[in-house]
Amino acid sequence: MRRHFTPGSASNTDFYRLLTAVVVPRPIAWVSSRSASGVDNLAPHSFFTVASVSPPIIQFTSVGHKDSVRNIEQTGEFVVSFAPEDLFEEVNATGTAFPPEVSEFDAVGIAREDSAVVGPPRVAQSPVALECRLHSMQEMGNCTLVFGEVVHAAILEDVLDGDHPRIDRMRPLTRLGLEQWGTVAGLRSISRIPVHEWPGHFAAGGHSTVS
Repeated sequence: MRRHFTPGSASNTDFYRLLTAVVVPRPIAWVSSRSASGVDNLAPHSFFTVASVSPPIIQFTSVGHKDSVRNIEQTGEFVVSFAPEDLFEEVNATGTAFPPEVSEFDAVGIAREDSAVVGPPRVAQSPVALECRLHSMQEMGNCTLVFGEVVHAAILEDVLDGDHPRIDRMRPLTRLGLEQWGTVAGLRSISRIPVHEWPGHFAAGGHSTVS
């Protein structure tokens, strides 16, 4: 037996909590940006994904028109630093609603490092940083979707196996429901099955031979 929920029958906050409890785990974009007056902002955004492969574009959603969005509108640049497990408390602390003139780097005590291509700094302790230039923004309800083209990636050698970043070395944080966060536990690997290797593979014309 299922219980049914509709957006109109619950408050926006209650339905938001429902969605964020079931759309899990969510990767975290730890977004650094710089205001026109030179203040460095750093904030976690857990509505985050790859939006395009070619060109390489990533996308995060800001719930409300926050400092990250205002800064990116002003400068057209931002950096997404990877949010690792060992910086759990720092990532959480940068979600505090500091006023725009206060830098989360300074308030929380997070070391900066210069980016290679864009103006906003990277998080020095983060294993991966994706430097981005604004591609576009889209307003959707009470949210702003920010699309950024990745113009440079900087990755610590310690987390690489050849040229490939390893999850067990990066140790990503993810967001779950309410005040819960996720970390890497057991990892499972499986290869996708090519259609020509599928048992009773599909015959010509797209019809399955499986009865």
